[in-house]
Amino acid sequence: MLEAFFKPSSVAVIGASRKPGKVGHEVTANILKSGFSGRLFPINPQASKVLGLRCYPSILNVPEDVDLGVIAVPANTVPEVTEQCGEKGVGALIIISAGFREIGPDGMTLEAQVVDVCRKHRMRLLGPNCLGLIDVYTPLNASFAKGMPLRGNIAFISQSGALATSILSWSVGEGVGFSHVVSLGNRADVDEIDFMEAIVDDPKTKVILVYIESVGDGGKFRKLAPSITRKKPVLIVKAGITEAGARAVSSHTGSIAGSNVAYETAFKQAGFIHVSSVEELFYLAKAFSTQPIPEGPNVAIVTNAGGPSILATDSCEKYGVKLASFSTELVQRLRERLPPAAGYYNPVDLLGDAPAERYRFALRKLLGFKDVHSVIVILTPQAMTEPMKTAQYIAELQKEYPLKPILTAFLGGGDVREGVKTLHEAGIPNYIFPERAAYTLGQMMAYSRFLETPLPHPAERLPVDEGSVREIIDVARKEGRINLIGVEAMKILKAYGIPVVPSRIARTPDEAAQFADSMGYPVVVKVYSPQILHKTDIGGVRLGLSSSQEVREAFEAVISNAGRFMPQAMVFGAEVYRMAPIGKEMIIGVHRDPQFGPLIVFGLGGIYVNILKDVSFRFAPLTPKEALDMVSETQAYTLLRGVRGEASSDVESILDTLQKVSQLVTDFKEIVEMDINPLFVYERGKGCLAIDVKITVV
Repeated sequence: MLEAFFKPSSVAVIGASRKPGKVGHEVTANILKSGFSGRLFPINPQASKVLGLRCYPSILNVPEDVDLGVIAVPANTVPEVTEQCGEKGVGALIIISAGFREIGPDGMTLEAQVVDVCRKHRMRLLGPNCLGLIDVYTPLNASFAKGMPLRGNIAFISQSGALATSILSWSVGEGVGFSHVVSLGNRADVDEIDFMEAIVDDPKTKVILVYIESVGDGGKFRKLAPSITRKKPVLIVKAGITEAGARAVSSHTGSIAGSNVAYETAFKQAGFIHVSSVEELFYLAKAFSTQPIPEGPNVAIVTNAGGPSILATDSCEKYGVKLASFSTELVQRLRERLPPAAGYYNPVDLLGDAPAERYRFALRKLLGFKDVHSVIVILTPQAMTEPMKTAQYIAELQKEYPLKPILTAFLGGGDVREGVKTLHEAGIPNYIFPERAAYTLGQMMAYSRFLETPLPHPAERLPVDEGSVREIIDVARKEGRINLIGVEAMKILKAYGIPVVPSRIARTPDEAAQFADSMGYPVVVKVYSPQILHKTDIGGVRLGLSSSQEVREAFEAVISNAGRFMPQAMVFGAEVYRMAPIGKEMIIGVHRDPQFGPLIVFGLGGIYVNILKDVSFRFAPLTPKEALDMVSETQAYTLLRGVRGEASSDVESILDTLQKVSQLVTDFKEIVEMDINPLFVYERGKGCLAIDVKITVV
């Protein structure tokens, strides 16, 4: 779909300039220097030639077809030039020009005009306000970056053009090579997902790196990203993760489900490898671009120094990497040629006087052992150490065992420089500290586990009463309310098959007593007011009522307290609830993220949810496996399984409730916030019960 960007047979640069330093000049020069084999047409009505090439006054004057147009003219002329490109039949445009959405409303209007023209003529658009695009293998450098990157198998997609130029400059000195570099700019048309889709099947690309400040289209991202990450690893770093300026929310869920949580959850469900910095992005990329994905969880550590191997061992445990257990036969083989004082168990300590040959012997035995799936090699420079020769042996062993990743940590700077250079040339990543190697291997193994999980299957649709929910929401809207009263919220849950406590709305003390008599005691009485969300704070709740007289008195009390503490609130009576047996208190909540949709939270409920924050997140709609993962990855799961002789809780009823909540908030986009807190969970086979519910609609 985006072939015209990467493999055009002809390119026109609209705004090509004769003056070095001008964007139009540098783009034209870069295309020429890159070795582009197609036809290049500079467009400038004030020039006859640019860089020795015939120049045309308009793209309409070019006598041949044009696949790709690169626009570098003032923003106010871009719509006209875009229209000319459309008339010419150009397949794709890169608009480098700035002065659009990034400058405010006027620029946004101008950008919309350009997008309309592109859609009218079925042209795809990269930008505006971008650095451009580089395909190292075509080759084509349609950007104003300084120089062409080295050839490699890393694709880099960046929302920041300035960051892209900095990375390209750094990469040459580090020997890091690329297959594609894309600067997204304003993403008026094509975005990060479009380019990931276009690049993922490229055989010259082994790993995709992404830097973003936001997601262009959250719905498209969630829909398409999982199919991309199943084909190639995608490493992603997102800037702007703080919660400063987040809108005020009334629910527990909303208060803990900020934008950073939403992004982390979206990345996790998509299978992206989310890193916290550009530095991490590239030291992970070194391994993913050169090493195979591990076929199992076990690592062997080989070292000539005890301290670094202990650090590596600690880090392996921290990052989920399992140290391989050695068989008696393997240990015996190691003893045959290693010194008596060596360490024969994982980590394998070759001692400080280890020459290169000792490394080669141990590594060959370990790599040949079926239960070792990867190796970390640590080398510190002693007087007897042979960094260069050791690196050469490691490179040879990599060829002998191409399915087992080898990561190295050659410590010591200048003393090991030549050995590190040899490792780099052989495509073996080296890290200056062993902790980084362990972290990298942990991420590779996490990706391996992701690939082993089957594709998620959507949950079967459950029979529900959508009509009742629609009626309740419509009434609230008609009355200008965004917060449903508790009884309304309970009816919505009941319509979706979620067990709730019996509840009624009473307008008078006698009516409240009558309802309590019919429900059975004990009961709870709460003030009925759409404006009072946290009723306990103003004395609007009475618990444990066991007679009709207590109910009447409670009715009068909650109405009186509401009038005293919130005189502006409209009060319509009281809600009467049957009290339920105490169970384990959980929370299931929903916060509708503006980018990605309904974010569901599960965890320990009650008054501790905002303090302990033992919660997990997933976006709806949930698959059955995702619901199970939500429960099992919380500390609350330990309580639910039973501790110190307690009976296990009814986890199946939680999973059922999660699925029903997922279907509810998928069906009704009007629901923007919801808390079921607490959800009482009982012993296995006895189900769960929604005790208190808050729902906000728009």
